Amino acid sequence: MATLPLRLDRSDPAPLPAQLAAQVRALVVAGTLTRGDRLPSSRALAADLGVSRAVTEQGYEQLLAEGWLETRRGDGTYVASGGLATGPAPAAVRPAARRPLVSLDTGTPWIDPRQTAGWRRAWREVSAATPPRGYDDPRGLRELREALADRLGRTRGVTVDPEEIVVTAGTGDALRQLLRVVPPGPIGIEDPGYRSAVMTAHDAGREVVDLPAARPITSLAGLAAAYVTPAHQHPLGRVMPAAERLELLAAARAADAVVIEDDYDSEFRYDVAPVPALASLDRERVAYVGTAAKTVAPALRLGWMVVPPALLGPLTERRTVTHDGASWPAQRALLTLLRDGWVDKVVRAARRTYAERAPRVAAALSPYAELAGPLAGMYSTWLMPQERAVAARDAALAAGFRLNLLSTYSRSSGLTGLVVGFGGVTDEELDRALTAVTRALAGDAPAPRDPARPAPRA
Repeated sequence: MATLPLRLDRSDPAPLPAQLAAQVRALVVAGTLTRGDRLPSSRALAADLGVSRAVTEQGYEQLLAEGWLETRRGDGTYVASGGLATGPAPAAVRPAARRPLVSLDTGTPWIDPRQTAGWRRAWREVSAATPPRGYDDPRGLRELREALADRLGRTRGVTVDPEEIVVTAGTGDALRQLLRVVPPGPIGIEDPGYRSAVMTAHDAGREVVDLPAARPITSLAGLAAAYVTPAHQHPLGRVMPAAERLELLAAARAADAVVIEDDYDSEFRYDVAPVPALASLDRERVAYVGTAAKTVAPALRLGWMVVPPALLGPLTERRTVTHDGASWPAQRALLTLLRDGWVDKVVRAARRTYAERAPRVAAALSPYAELAGPLAGMYSTWLMPQERAVAARDAALAAGFRLNLLSTYSRSSGLTGLVVGFGGVTDEELDRALTAVTRALAGDAPAPRDPARPAPRA
């Protein structure tokens, strides 16, 4: 069986299946793979690459359709075409410059362009401020923690002392640091769920146990922690009902497990008032994680966590030794943005924008798919068969937009569909993307092209 030297890059605008197909084509053309070579199964290759099986299946299906591969009943997948002995690679596999894709993702916020003056003012204050002589408090800038404590009490119902808050370099950093002080054992993560959380847990050497995202969590037996998004389940959008919150906390107490609450976009509800944080019900058992990525900018790389008392001491001691803190200039800028009311203004403006865009997305997609959860935040998730979702994704790609498949968030759930973000785009871009997607779902889309090939000239 051939070993495939593949590397999939999640930061590349090309979808993962398209990257896989392009790299296998190049291996065949170069003669690294030859006619008759047997390839790993889609399941085995997915495990090797750390992606969902849907990614490798789609890549193989594309290569089968193009004639590069063939299947033998009951015996696997084989290379069907020989390589080129000499000469340049054909245009289909020759790297080509691509126009930047517009991403309709779940994490890029809409920032009111009228608020740029406040952003610039914050950084002018940073330039005039005196940085600490050495490493600052391992928990983060004291004034920022005071401002965050006030905000959490006012907007999330979490009454907390600034001494209990730890400033982080984002959600991933918070999870990494928590896993260093949480007792040994597997980590439960919602399925479908946040892909970065799964990767972070694996990188920490933790076994990941799937927690069904659409059903109550009644047992955490054998788990050290459970990572959940109760206010707006990522990516289904479901709100965890009050009764299920109490069941989860009871299960955590019974298992002596920590609940890690990722409260990533709760401020952007426009159907009802923001749902109170799970941490407001049990500060001893819940580690609360928040982020500035959705309210200020992902590139700021700032977040915060409210750490249970039993973990706060070990975590702070570890940061004192490792100096594993967030950037001081970024903290100082966020302090100004909070103090001057800039964040509140941006959140209110974004909430209005999302409240207007969400129904437009729903009107376009509801004839073809089922909405997975209530309309809230900066994205919505639509359930549909994988074949239709892939067709819609490919049509969007051909039109210059990148959409995520629900299958890439799923591990054992088997759920398929589209995850459509509408924060980091203009209204005109959103309309064009929806037109491409609905044409595909209605069966009127142009044939998708290989994203590695240049678009035809008009």
